[in-house]
This record gives sequence, C-alpha cells and structure tokens, in this order.
Amino acid sequence: MPKRSAGLLVYRTGDTELEVFLVHPGGPFWQKKDDGAWSIPKGLIGEGEDPLEAAKREFFEETCLVISAEDYEPLMPVKQPGGKIVQAWSIEAELDAHSVRSNSFLLEWPPKSGTMCEFPEVDRAAWFPISVARKKILKGQAPLLDELERNRRRGIGDRGE
Repeated sequence: MPKRSAGLLVYRTGDTELEVFLVHPGGPFWQKKDDGAWSIPKGLIGEGEDPLEAAKREFFEETCLVISAEDYEPLMPVKQPGGKIVQAWSIEAELDAHSVRSNSFLLEWPPKSGTMCEFPEVDRAAWFPISVARKKILKGQAPLLDELERNRRRGIGDRGE
C-alpha cells in the first residue's frame, strides 16, 4: 500500500494571476535545488487520522502559521513519481511567507560520518504567480495547480463575472 500524505494548497488572487504559497524543503539534499524542488506544505497521514486534519497539522508543523478560514476545497489526489499519494485541499488565505518557522529533523551529515545534524523541514516559503509555480513545484504536484486553476475558473464563471 503506497504511503499517503495530506497538504494544503494555499492561494490568493494576485494583480494579474493566481498566486500560490509553496515551501522549499530544508536539509542538504535540497540546498542548491530550486526549480522543481518546491512543494505544498504536506506530510504523512497518521494511522486512523482524518486526512484534512492531517493536512492542517502538517501545514502548521512546516510553517508555524494558522489558517483561520474553513472553506477547504478537496482536490483530486495525485501520485508522485516515488509512488506516494498526495491528498490536498485548496484554501484562499493571506499569509506572511517571511514569518515561516519549521519543525526540524535529524540526519547523519555528512553521510557515514557518525555526526547527527539538525535541519529545518522547510527552509523558506514564498508566494509565486501560478505560471512561475509550475516551474518551481515538484513535478508530481503540478496537477494540483491545474485543478486549482480549473476550479477557480469555474467558480468565477458561476458568479457571472
């Protein structure tokens, strides 16, 4: 059975297009990677845990930010290249990307050195216009951006705008 993660795709309306909130993974493996390295804040769903509650918990653990809105819109789960299934919800919110603080993890670094180092799970966060986010986000999560755009277009059309 593939591992399952849950996360939040936070968006806002920018001056010319939708903007999405993405995080960059911390640690030595991701340090020099940018395009194709960013992600929605997400993490593993605990045994018996409600997936939306897991997404909210993981968002807080990775950012120390709280979203007060409650109108989360489920997105179709996506399968990442490694086989993990990511279940996500979109939510419109305004967040300060510069105030993000993350939990941390221990890793033997350098490898086989016997030295354990602590790294932040997320080393930075940013808002990206959706056209730029397509270059920044992990390939396996790009379909989430497509669905967000389709949903937003449908929602705007439903209001007659």
